[in-house]
Amino acid sequence: MVRPPLTPEQIAAGQRLGAALRAARGARALAEVALAAGISPETLRKIEGGRLPSPAFGTVVCLAGVLHIPVTELAEVWLSDTAMLQAS
Repeated sequence: MVRPPLTPEQIAAGQRLGAALRAARGARALAEVALAAGISPETLRKIEGGRLPSPAFGTVVCLAGVLHIPVTELAEVWLSDTAMLQAS
């Protein structure tokens, strides 16, 4: 099965998610957070940089746990502009 390309809105949502995760990481080392979440540092680098705009749900859950962020907060970040677009 071929996955359809992401929409510009989905790419923007991934960039917002990456920025929120980067802000939550603060001064902690990228490698420390990535390994604690069970992912590679390169994967976290791609997520934070918006180059991996739709990470797996389990990855987001693990990162939320390590960074002590409620998953619902990350969902709100993801949906923030999307909900506004759907309402128009």
